[in-house]
Amino acid sequence: MAEYSKSYFNSRRAELEIAYNSLKPDWQELADYFLPRSVRFLARCVNKQPAKNKKIKDSTPLLAVRNFSSGMMSGATSPATNWFKIKVRDYKLEESYEVKTWCSSVENIFRDIFNSSNLYRILPAVYKQIGVFGISVLGLVEDEHSILRCQLLPIGSYRIAKNEKGEVDTICRVFMETAKNLYDRYGEQNVSKNVINAIRSNRYEELFEVVHFVEPNKNFMPESVWAKDKEFISVYYESSSNEDKFLSQSGFDKFPYAVFESEVNGEDVYPSECPGVNALPDVKQLMSMVIDEGKAVKKMISPTYKGPASLKNKKMIDAPAAFIEEDENGRGLSPIYEVNPRVLEVDSIIEKLKDSIKEIFYNDLFAMILNTAERSRTATEVNELKEEKMVLLSPLLQQIHNGLNQVMAWLYYECSRLGILPEPPLEIVGKDMDIEFVSTLAQAQKAVKISAMERFTTFTVNLAQSLDPSLKNKLNASKIVDDYADFANISPEQIVPTRELEKLKQKEENAAEQKEMLEQVKAGTEIIKNMAGTDSYGSDLMARLGLT
Repeated sequence: MAEYSKSYFNSRRAELEIAYNSLKPDWQELADYFLPRSVRFLARCVNKQPAKNKKIKDSTPLLAVRNFSSGMMSGATSPATNWFKIKVRDYKLEESYEVKTWCSSVENIFRDIFNSSNLYRILPAVYKQIGVFGISVLGLVEDEHSILRCQLLPIGSYRIAKNEKGEVDTICRVFMETAKNLYDRYGEQNVSKNVINAIRSNRYEELFEVVHFVEPNKNFMPESVWAKDKEFISVYYESSSNEDKFLSQSGFDKFPYAVFESEVNGEDVYPSECPGVNALPDVKQLMSMVIDEGKAVKKMISPTYKGPASLKNKKMIDAPAAFIEEDENGRGLSPIYEVNPRVLEVDSIIEKLKDSIKEIFYNDLFAMILNTAERSRTATEVNELKEEKMVLLSPLLQQIHNGLNQVMAWLYYECSRLGILPEPPLEIVGKDMDIEFVSTLAQAQKAVKISAMERFTTFTVNLAQSLDPSLKNKLNASKIVDDYADFANISPEQIVPTRELEKLKQKEENAAEQKEMLEQVKAGTEIIKNMAGTDSYGSDLMARLGLT
């Protein structure tokens, strides 16, 4: 069995620093221009003066990031919409009414948990980090009141590693904690002597650097009841202490972090491309041009003057009719620079840079209703423009969904462990679950399928009416309705199950057959009556058929 020690985790931490340090300068530059107050490259920066916007001379990058976060929040995970569906990963069970009803019940439980937790308050900050840095890590913590509690890790405060599948399975987090909190949480027997001395000296708020490590457990024992034998080992220790002991050592059955990341190049650990990286050249050029434009305008409206030495101590009166007397040679003050910058052209370039930054952050997409709802455009043109913009957003939306899938998987495990999920139908026991995202943005992507379905159905019905009535049999109406409801995110409780519909159809067909048979018997009775003057044979025939 592997022996875990503080020196082992310090060695692992040093290994993780290699990939992180190669990326750190890029993150620091991105933070300077987009999110100067939302990073923590040094753990000891906590509780210090917030970073100033020294490099930000125009608010466009800040607004672009804010609009990106708001657009993703309202379009992908709005609390006011049903933005996800739960399905069973089995094609044969997709049409089962019992399975659909059970999945709908689980969805409602998940929504209640999300509404009572802090997830919706943290997601906007998650989207900001993804947009600027291409990565965001969300800690998932058990909560006795709301089941789920989320903790957003600041950029620069953690290091990650991935397994052979490219999935993040190791996180090293560094943060500061007060002596009082360490003492209360871990006890006197586990904290260092420095913490104990701080407590005894009444220095309760003195900060100590703590390392939290989570990685796959080399001593994993599925049958063990001890936390340290679980699939993922979790240790806390004081990095500055010379004592070789942990504050705590435990474990998790499920990886307790959800990692949102954008495009990754090959075997790289960290993402290599995101809106922030792509917009950075435009942002730097924008800041430079804003500074230059300000200098040019200042030279126009408040220039530096030159004049004879005899006027050195003269004061300029800033009034419309003010003037300064000339010297004996008739010389007065004049601007050193007589410039006439083409400010309008500079403004035009600046506006193009601003539009480019907003476009890279998909601001135009999130405002597409306003941008495309022009009276001169038809509804078809507007829909085509929306579909085109959705294609551009698809890769990023899929990356967001990958992170949300991790949150869902953790929550499903936690709910199963606590026994708060309804009893599943026997037919899905042992089956894998799937999460389908049906948010506003995801629905807009599915609009292509719905439009194609409507066009195909209309085409077939029109063809059957005009050419060949038998062509209507080419349509499986029941399947079309089910698929349309699925694409449009209609609750299964509002749809009659297919087998129930078949029973209704069979009942109607039987009733129609009986009615037709009754009509035939009545017609036969009339014939008998006309031939023999009595309907006794007809009555006897109806009795034999069970129709009387």
